[in-house]
Amino acid sequence: QVQLVESGGGLVQAGGSLRLTCAASGSIFRVYDMAWYRQAPGQQRELVASITREGTTIRADSVKGRFTISRDNAKDMVYLQMNSLKPEDTAVYYCHANIRSIQSDYPLSYWGQGTQVTVSS
Repeated sequence: QVQLVESGGGLVQAGGSLRLTCAASGSIFRVYDMAWYRQAPGQQRELVASITREGTTIRADSVKGRFTISRDNAKDMVYLQMNSLKPEDTAVYYCHANIRSIQSDYPLSYWGQGTQVTVSS
């Protein structure tokens, strides 16, 4: 079995910082693209940032200049450094990854359980 586990969410004041961490574990052959999504109440889930295994990144316009995505391939982990947080960043943040398990010939899509980020004004 493969799973993604997020950590690092919490309550922070506007202008503050948080660092989210997501660890992939289980019978992993290789982790491909990894990403962070978020979903605010009553809103659709949206892409925040993604990173390829080679380190190419994409960030949503709303977080450019404030959020940085990075990964550690040796540890199968992805991080989201969030600076200058705003109340509109409040959401549940989900980790996503395309992972090929040892038992599979091709990668499958996996989601973490989500971690709450709340930014107070």
